[in-house]
Amino acid sequence: MMVGGSAGPLATVLSLEQVSYHPATTPRPLLRQVSMAASLGETAVVTGASGAGKSTLLELVAGLIRPSQGRICWQGKPMGQRQRHRRCGLVFQFPERHFLGLTTRQELQLGQRRLTEERLGAVLTQVGLHHVSPKQPPERLSGGQQRRLALAVQLLRDPQVLLLDEPTAGLDWSVRESLLELLRQLRTGRVLVVATHEPKLFTPLKPRCWRLQDGELEPC
Repeated sequence: MMVGGSAGPLATVLSLEQVSYHPATTPRPLLRQVSMAASLGETAVVTGASGAGKSTLLELVAGLIRPSQGRICWQGKPMGQRQRHRRCGLVFQFPERHFLGLTTRQELQLGQRRLTEERLGAVLTQVGLHHVSPKQPPERLSGGQQRRLALAVQLLRDPQVLLLDEPTAGLDWSVRESLLELLRQLRTGRVLVVATHEPKLFTPLKPRCWRLQDGELEPC
């Protein structure tokens, strides 16, 4: 990920151009003229202290909120909220708070009227949940399994940008390592953007790292 311009030998696909976000409820902007760009297959890590605005940045890219200023583009063309929502998949820091299905199957089928058993099985295998009973309530899954279920929900939408908010928080080391290996596979053909206060954990993915501080984004 780079500020403006090209992202090296790979063509930039996702770019934020002078993006600011100032909700009416805060005296100061949460984000100020943030510019960044990323290419397919890249892992972009955004780090910063709690409350720095990392989650807000992901929500802007995902189309959950609108920027006060600036543009969010795909291949140089500005995307509206609906376009960003279609193109991006966001896994929240506490995915269990967002589950709506009574079972894992129900959770995966929400909004997927044409979901086939073949497609469902392929995604569950991809995230390592093929052994979990489809009747299992999401709240009874382990923390690592809940992250994988949330990933599966987004992968069924086939997003070109996968946004992960603190994906390793609260997980033990063995679970973290398996999750990192999964992310290594998932970034192929996608842009992977990770918000974390533990950037060193993602070193195996050889990411481009940025620090968010006082609403401004700078290279680590």
